[in-house]
Amino acid sequence: MGQAMRMMKYPHAENEINAITGAIITGDSIHPPIPLRWHRLDDGVMGGKSITTHSAGGKGGDKGEEWLHFSGTINTDGGGFTSVRAPISLIPEDTEAIAVRYRGDGKTYKVLLSNGKPAGPFSNNVSWQADLPTCIREGGDGDGADNEKSYSSWEEATLPLSSFIPSFGGRVNKKESLVLVPTEQRQIGLMLSLYRSDGSANPEETFGKGEFDFKLTVHSIAFVKKRSADK
Repeated sequence: MGQAMRMMKYPHAENEINAITGAIITGDSIHPPIPLRWHRLDDGVMGGKSITTHSAGGKGGDKGEEWLHFSGTINTDGGGFTSVRAPISLIPEDTEAIAVRYRGDGKTYKVLLSNGKPAGPFSNNVSWQADLPTCIREGGDGDGADNEKSYSSWEEATLPLSSFIPSFGGRVNKKESLVLVPTEQRQIGLMLSLYRSDGSANPEETFGKGEFDFKLTVHSIAFVKKRSADK
C-alpha cells in the first residue's frame, strides 16, 4: 500500500514548477548561451524511495551562469533511479554529438534525449540514452570551490548521437530501423540508474548498493556540429 500511495502522490506538476536553472547550452558567435531549467523525476513515480536534491551553484560561464549539482540518495528497495530533465527548444539539424563538461563521483550516469512527452513504464514513446562514466576527482568535492578556468578539474565527454540507444519506458530496444533525429528532441536529461544505456546492470563499482548518496556537477552542455567536408 505504501508504494501505491507514493505513486499516487508523486508531485509531477510541482517538480516542474520548482525547476532550477543550472548549467548552460554553450553558444557560438551567432547564438548566445542558453541556461537550462531542470526538474526532478525519480523512482517515486513508480513508488520508489530514491530522492533527488538537485541545486545550482558555482559559476559556469563568462556571464556567471551557475553549474548544475545533480545529487541525492538512491534507494534500491522498490526502485533504483533518479534523474533531472530540462526542456530544450531545438537541437540543430547538423548536430552529430553532445559534449558535456562535468565532474562526478566514480559512478556511471546516463545522458537522455527525448521529445519531452511522457515515457512511463508502459510507454511507446522513445527515449534515447548514452552512458556517461565519471571519475573520482582528487583535490575537490565538486561544490564549486575551483575556479571556472581550472579545466583540469573537469571531465569532458563527447557522445556521438549514433551511440544513443533507444528505450521505451526503460525497456531497451536495439532495432536498427530507429534513428535519432536531432530536430525532434525537446528534452535533455541526466540519470543514475540500476541499468546502463544498453540495458545491462550498472555494476556495484559504478553504481552502488542498497541506499547511498551520489553527486554529479555539470558545467555545460554543447551541441557538436558535423564537420564540413574539405573542398
